[in-house]
Amino acid sequence: MSGGTGSGLRFFHDPASVAVIGASSDPEKIGGRPIRYMRESGYTGAIYPINPTRPEIQGLPAYASLDDLPQVPEVAIIAVSGATAVAQIVRCAELGVKGCVIMASGFGETGDEQGLAWQREMLDAAARSGMRLIGPNSQGLANFATGAVLSFSTLFTEQPPADGAVAVVSQSGAMCSIPYGLLREAGIGVRYAHATGNDIDVTAAELAAEVVADPEVKLLLLYLEDIADLDSLGAVARTALSRGVPVVALKGGRSEAGQRAAASHTGALATEDAVVDAFLSKHGIWRARSTRDLVAAAAFYLRPGVPRGERLAIVSNSGAVCVLAADAAAEEGLPLAPLSAGTRAALTDALPSFASVENPVDVTAALLTDSSLFGKVLPVLGRDAAVDACLVGIPVAGRGYDVERFASDVAEFEVSTAVPVVMAVPQTSVARVFRERGIVVFADEAEAVHALAQYLRHHTLIAEARARLDSGCLDPRPRDRRSEAGPGLARTALNESQSLRLLETVGVPAVEHVLVSHPSEVTAALAALGVDRVVIKGCSSEVTHKSELGLVRVGVPADDAAAVVTEMIATMAREGVASEGVILARMVKGEHEGMLGARFDPVFGPVVVIGAGGIHVEAMPDVQLLLPPFSREDALGAIRRLRLAAVLGGVRGAPPVDLDAWADAAVALGAAMLDPALGLLEVDLNPIMLLPLNGPEHPALRAVDAVVVRAAPAPDLPYR
Repeated sequence: MSGGTGSGLRFFHDPASVAVIGASSDPEKIGGRPIRYMRESGYTGAIYPINPTRPEIQGLPAYASLDDLPQVPEVAIIAVSGATAVAQIVRCAELGVKGCVIMASGFGETGDEQGLAWQREMLDAAARSGMRLIGPNSQGLANFATGAVLSFSTLFTEQPPADGAVAVVSQSGAMCSIPYGLLREAGIGVRYAHATGNDIDVTAAELAAEVVADPEVKLLLLYLEDIADLDSLGAVARTALSRGVPVVALKGGRSEAGQRAAASHTGALATEDAVVDAFLSKHGIWRARSTRDLVAAAAFYLRPGVPRGERLAIVSNSGAVCVLAADAAAEEGLPLAPLSAGTRAALTDALPSFASVENPVDVTAALLTDSSLFGKVLPVLGRDAAVDACLVGIPVAGRGYDVERFASDVAEFEVSTAVPVVMAVPQTSVARVFRERGIVVFADEAEAVHALAQYLRHHTLIAEARARLDSGCLDPRPRDRRSEAGPGLARTALNESQSLRLLETVGVPAVEHVLVSHPSEVTAALAALGVDRVVIKGCSSEVTHKSELGLVRVGVPADDAAAVVTEMIATMAREGVASEGVILARMVKGEHEGMLGARFDPVFGPVVVIGAGGIHVEAMPDVQLLLPPFSREDALGAIRRLRLAAVLGGVRGAPPVDLDAWADAAVALGAAMLDPALGLLEVDLNPIMLLPLNGPEHPALRAVDAVVVRAAPAPDLPYR
């Protein structure tokens, strides 16, 4: 298929006819540029300029109105404003136009009541006929394969288009134009450049799901200001993973969804921005942090093959560049490839006696007199199974250097070994020779390593996401009433005893405890627990943090337990807290303290937090987020990314803890959050005692404190 996706929005990419309402004879005006661009880009469909004051526009017959056209256009560009724009959209809907690209602004983005009313009117008209709307406040859409350039971007003049394998889809006009310009400046062709604007109907994610299905697209760049259309973004990811298309996204702005102040640590830790990170990561989408990050690695993604790992070999004719490149790799977390004895021996044979045969490999200034050195060294590195990628630095070349041979040797190496290569070459004239051979070149080693690190890491992320796709963990999730009601959903907090018992029913091990309502029940409770010292807590669904009210006592002897229970009941009465009893719990001492939490985000659905526990979780957070469903391996991967992970395997004589038990508890909590019958909105388990791997407790984990909030009303549950 050429230049289209073949699905529901194809008419925007390859329309049979386009009407330009508000057409201008001036090809530099908003109403004139789309006409100029379509004619210059080889668009073969019919173009109908509409302007009641002109008989001809840019050499084409002009029409006074939609009703005067010889046929109903498939797509209409709306380049008039205000009430006139609304009236034209209504008429398009009545005539059966399939889609409108609304360039006019002054609607919902202003917050003005009139603008919002106009926006509702155009949406209602479109809904009645099934017409689709792009915008308003849209810079427009461009498909350079078909020439359907329904856009007024000035960058298409500054950087002439060329069809290619990259698609850019953005909610912002500027953040469509800037990546487009940078890509074209680098000589990279762009097939789609879409800027959607307000997204009142067709969203950026919905368009992205269309373009990523195009078999000619090899890379998708996204700029999103919100992620309201989660279903389409999930579809983007699934199609991209199935086709092997990397997706890089830059997220700007912050919505208020899910930012309700929470009654637990979980709400403070699972911020919207962190949840966006977790969603994109789970789906194999690389999250760029700047415009530079969005486009920096584009040339890597377009090279054939897939990297096999992240270990880097560095080669240069400068010892300083070797050192600086190694420093850059360390900052990016890329390991240097450990060269085998055989590799070092072969390098010794190939290089001067004073050259370094360790990684980084310094071929020395002998390169000036022996132009074959790169051709000798690179194949040796390519045969070493430890080398996944290679950086070649040439800080100085030009006169006296056989740059053409260097470029030929590097290109031959990359093609024959499929090992990705990045060059660090500051001299423009020298860099040009390498770029002409299709080699990725940056001006310095820091930029080169940064982009290479993104490319290598992203492919690791993609491989993990593809495994989730195959296992069904990326399947679309059905909506439930928690999503539909959003932040306004009624909430009911469980008391701690109810919370701990709920945990047990869903598969999260909780501390053994007994709830008493009177001191006379203490003796039986102690006998049931079989201990001589206990933890005693006041139990009330009205109090989340009990320590502040003196409602937690640890290590209470059996002989004192009844008195402490009496004291707790009195304290709750004095503080005006409704008493729901007093908890007597077994004492549990962990090797380390972890935490598990979860909340139901009105946009993203269930979110699970796993991390270091204790009283400082908000002040010094060490957490990872997971979006259910996820596997034990996903949970273990999250645990390994914690700073706490460095001590969990046992240090200074301490035993290792049972990480599988922690991961299984996280999976169980995620499954519970997915169950609409449970109606869970928020769960906070802090601390969770992490116990020795080979100790007497199985599983070696206990939640000793719990806060659970669920939707109300909800069905009666077995723990009540």
